[in-house]
This record gives sequence, C-alpha cells and structure tokens, in this order.
Amino acid sequence: MTSQAITIRGLTKAFGRNAVLRGVDLDLPAGRVTVLMGANGAGKSTLVKVLCGVHSADAGEVRLDGMPFAPAGPAAALRSGVVTVHQNINDGVVPDLDVASNLLLDALAEGGGLFLNRRRMRADARRIAAAVGLEIDVTRPVAGLSLADRQLVAIARAMAHRPRLLILDEPTSSLSLAEAQRLFALIDRLRAEGVAILYISHRMSDIRRLADRIVSMRDGQVSGLFEGPELDYSGAVRAMLGHEITEVDITIPPRGAVMLQARGLCLKPEARPFDLTLHKNEVVAITGLVGSGKSALASALFGLEAPISGEMRLDGMPFRPTNAGQAVAAGVFLAAKDRLINAVIPGFDIQQNLTLPFTARHSGPLSLIRRAAERAAAERAIAAMGVVCQGPRDGILTLSGGNQQKVVVGRWMAEASRLLILDEPFQGVDIQARRDIGRRIRASAAERATLVLCAEIDEALEVADRILVMSEHTIVGDHRNESIDLARLMAEVSGAADKTKEPA
Repeated sequence: MTSQAITIRGLTKAFGRNAVLRGVDLDLPAGRVTVLMGANGAGKSTLVKVLCGVHSADAGEVRLDGMPFAPAGPAAALRSGVVTVHQNINDGVVPDLDVASNLLLDALAEGGGLFLNRRRMRADARRIAAAVGLEIDVTRPVAGLSLADRQLVAIARAMAHRPRLLILDEPTSSLSLAEAQRLFALIDRLRAEGVAILYISHRMSDIRRLADRIVSMRDGQVSGLFEGPELDYSGAVRAMLGHEITEVDITIPPRGAVMLQARGLCLKPEARPFDLTLHKNEVVAITGLVGSGKSALASALFGLEAPISGEMRLDGMPFRPTNAGQAVAAGVFLAAKDRLINAVIPGFDIQQNLTLPFTARHSGPLSLIRRAAERAAAERAIAAMGVVCQGPRDGILTLSGGNQQKVVVGRWMAEASRLLILDEPFQGVDIQARRDIGRRIRASAAERATLVLCAEIDEALEVADRILVMSEHTIVGDHRNESIDLARLMAEVSGAADKTKEPA
C-alpha cells in the first residue's frame, strides 16, 4: 500500500450556482487517522459523498493507492475498499431487515447466494459482529434496536469490507462510553493494519484520543492542516471558524417561581426514586452516559411513557400527561433527539417544519391555514435561530446538518411554553452552531423552565445555570454552574461516585 492511500487535488463541486467544494487539496495517508473539522456547510459532507460515489466531482482528481479513483456509485466505491459510516444511521442500515441481513446486505445485493442458506447467513453475520465486539441476536429486526446498537450494526457492516479508506462521520454521537471505547480500539487496530481513516467529528474528547493529524475546512476549501507530535487543537478550531472562539461566560440569573416539581419519581422498576424541581427563568442541563435515563425522563415529562411511580406538578397543579398532545396543551414542549428520525419531515419545506406542531394557531375559519401568519412565524424563527437559507420555502434537506438542527430547536422555541425540554439539541453540529443555539436558549428562557439533555459535559457547561447528573435512571448529582468540581461530576457520570450519597 502506498504512503498516501488517497490523494485529492483541485476537487470542485457545485450545485447550481452554489459552489460547495472550491479546489480541495487533501492527502489521507495509510495507517493514520485524519480528523476532518469544519463548520456546518463547510463542504465536509459533499467531500465524503464524492469519495463514496454518491456525487461525481465537477473537476479535479482523486487517486486511490496511486490509481485514478472516480467511483460510478456507492457500490463501486465499496468494491474499491472505500467504506463510509454516515452520520445518519439509517443510511447504513435497513430497519425492516434483521441484523444478519443488514450485516450481509452488500453481498446479498451482489447476488452472493447467501439468501439460500439462512444458517450460513447467521453464522457469517455472527462472525462479522464478533469482529467488532458486537454482542447481539442477529435474528432481531434492526427496527427494534436502540440507536447505539443500530450504529454498531452499521459499523460492523462497514468492517466486513476490509476497507482501504474508512470514513466515519460523527460515529460516537449515539454510543455509550463503553461502546465508544470499543470503536476506538477497532480504529487503533485498523490504523496498525495500514488502513487510512477519515474521522469527522467536533468532539474534542474523540479528537484528542484518535487524531494523528487534523484538517480544517471552511467555505469549501482546506483552511488548515495540523500534524506533528503536539497537535494545535485551538489552531484547528480557529482555522475552521476563521476567528477565535470565545469562552462562554455564564451569568446565573435569579431563578423564579417553581415551574415543575416531581416527587418520588421512578422511571424503571429497579431504579431509585428521585425528586426534581425546575424554576422559571432557569436553564438546567442533565448529563449522563447513553442509557442513563435522560431520554426516559423526557418521555415521562412529555407523556410518551408513564413513570413507574411518583407525582408531578406543573405551575402548582397536578401534571401527568398520557400523550404528547396533553403535554403540549399544558405548555410542555419536547424537541426530540435524532432529528432525521424523530423531528425533520423530509418532504416539507423549512416553513412547514418550523410551524408543524402549531398549525392550529395559524388557521382561520374551516381550519384553513393562514399562509401569511405561518410565513411570518417561520421568518421570525429563522431570524432568531440564525438559520442560513434562501427563504422559508426552501426544502429542509437543502440545509446543512447544523441548520436543520436550528430548525428543529427553533420549532419549539417559536411559541411560549411553561417547560421546554431539549433532548441533545447540539447533536451533530459544529462549535459555532452550538454556541448560536445555546445563546438562543438562554436569551429566551425568562418565561419558562428549560431542561437541556446532553451527553457532553462541555455542552452542559456552556448552556446551563445548573447541571444535574443521571446514572441508572436516577439523579446522582446537582451542581450550580460555577466553580464546579469537575472530577466529582465526571465520577458521577461514570458511576464511580459514592452512590449512597444523596445529591445536593
């Protein structure tokens, strides 16, 4: 294998008048992990889609192991050893099929004949799963798996191709700490075997653990290359954004009256009950590992799942919604995580996606929607969230991932609420978009209680007045966001803290 598995020179790509790639020059060396950083809309996704055969370049050249490489489609890229695990997990799995069929999907599509022998299929699938440490019943439908398990199935399927170039797009966004460590060990093994790895992420914990080199992109071009024994992480961020990233300085305002109060809340039969109090004008972040109970709490507050026991009061009145409609009517809103599964309606434009939960408020006689009112509401939300688009009637999928996320969050911030729950509102967005969303959350928080669920400690520190920690479906820590004992907080997140101690 040559020292440069992939060489890219002068790569350009435009969609209509929108030039997305503007002469990209990039080397991806064999046996090294190249981390690609870039703000949403910088061209990362388009570059990946050119490499994996989804798009063809307008100009420029790509070489794989010294030979011209211009795959006619994803299947051709796979046959050449260029394997991609996309950020949108459903691009890597077929939910209606079982795990075995997903793991062997590419062989089946090429007419490998495996469908004639289900026993052999399952044996081969178990072998592929074991290679990445995935312990799962291969006869289970993928639709019934957790998001983290779907991610691992997509990764295992990719590994079956013995890649020469492996592209991973935000692969740890849905993984627990143990699952992420398993992925990192796999990446270490592939690197040692001489595989070139392109790792797209904004998570500094991932980058510090894996990166041999960092490439920054801005406005469709490579804006910085950082390598050597001491990587310049702040320089990479600066090259990505075009300016310094300022530290977030949280000023904790006086909190108002109690908005939501829960007593003896139990989310699972074996979990310890806990109390929770949220105040008006307060932004509270809940952090914890995948599976710690954050989303289960959101589901209980939004009427999607009933708690095992306990009572809740909203504005002093009993509150126990049995469905989402009752929660919304009471002023409790939830922006769900996993925007492409739970939040974005692909066939709708930006305006329709923004106003979807509140169409009745923009309706006149005979339930006809007043388009002017709907458009005005959408334009206000677009301006408030800083969504980069041509106008509210643009298709939602024309937006970058970060701008789609702003629409998902902005949808629920466009109307007044008593309690706003944001489940992973920063998922898959760059540092600048994260700051934009965080500022908007805090700027609009005065008349409600706000609950932000986030797996990353950095995200909680940037947005919250108070940080709660969940572990094993109960609250194990409560911290005011000033002079926080980070070692204690991290111990609570990992489950290493003294669980017999009640939270402050």
